[in-house]
Amino acid sequence: MKVHEYQAKEILSRFGVRVPRGKVAVTAAEAGAIAADLGGKVVVKAQVHAGGRGKAGGVKLASGADEAVRVAGQILGMKLVSKQTGPEGRIVHKVLVEEALGIARELYLGIVLDRSAELPVLMASKFGGMEIEEVAAEHPEAILKEHFDPCAGLQPFQARKLGFALELSGDTLKKFVKLVTALARAYNESDSTLAEINPLLITNDGDVLALDAKMNFDDNAIARHPEIGAMRDLGEEDPLEVEASKFDLNYIKLDGTIACMVNGAGLAMATMDIIKHAGGAPANFLDVGGGASQERVENAFRILLSDPEVKAVLINIFGGIVRCDMIAAGVVAAARKLDVKVPIVVRLEGTNVDEGKRILGESGLALQPADGMADAAAKVVAAAR
Repeated sequence: MKVHEYQAKEILSRFGVRVPRGKVAVTAAEAGAIAADLGGKVVVKAQVHAGGRGKAGGVKLASGADEAVRVAGQILGMKLVSKQTGPEGRIVHKVLVEEALGIARELYLGIVLDRSAELPVLMASKFGGMEIEEVAAEHPEAILKEHFDPCAGLQPFQARKLGFALELSGDTLKKFVKLVTALARAYNESDSTLAEINPLLITNDGDVLALDAKMNFDDNAIARHPEIGAMRDLGEEDPLEVEASKFDLNYIKLDGTIACMVNGAGLAMATMDIIKHAGGAPANFLDVGGGASQERVENAFRILLSDPEVKAVLINIFGGIVRCDMIAAGVVAAARKLDVKVPIVVRLEGTNVDEGKRILGESGLALQPADGMADAAAKVVAAAR
């Protein structure tokens, strides 16, 4: 689950991460009132679940309340298009109005899980305010890394080590150590999958603040954090993904034309790979899970076909806990209800596979059986064309 910048800052500030003074506005007049309360220059920032807002015109400086009203009026309601939004963009419904601060340096901080090390890793760089992926590609040596034990937490000596490497000293170093250890604590205790501050601001007076913030959270842990779950903004999520979440389906919309319904995340990834290898493009990732019911399969199928870009469907099921006959029955029921117009290729293996094939064969529907994944991929790519 993702949250807005202002929500990430609210969470981080609870753990002791310093952030600029600011409030959220949904109208230009509110933005002006906030700017007046802050008493000086402010920054008006679009609140959408995407980066690259500055380059897209979603971050503007205002010298006072009147100018804050003007720039907020320009940002609110705009379609913000960046690399992360894709060409469809995102409509801006909220802005964060913050005090403008003097900038001496901009650094980068971020924490993610390093799966190879099986530990969280704190990353830091002198190249703050830039897209960290570009920095990593062009200057990999500029990314400093410090792994830490999630049970013990990030230790002060580790934070000091990074601070020295970033050429910090004196009170600024002390403030940096305090902020970094607070960031690591926030990452651990909120079940975050990403906690990023870009840029981390060093002011002209040597203060250290999170000028921007981004946090993502483990969906499976949200039940432990109802206060974070309440921050979910469904308007920022793909409607099909929102619908899928109602049925506990692991669904992610992609930009291809071949819909995939698979059981098991590994098999789903392999299915998408073999579709690409055969010259097609997957329209989604969908894992119906190991304990899927017939009703769940029907809903999964309905969601797949709700995507207007879908030209063909590949159903790839290995029957283990989920039996092939149950999957087949769900597919047939859904196809009849939805009056499916696109071709469907089905590959079944495993538990009750013969019964599953019988159900499909006797359904009277135009379903193409496939023998093996390569055959399935070739047939569905041809059908989509």
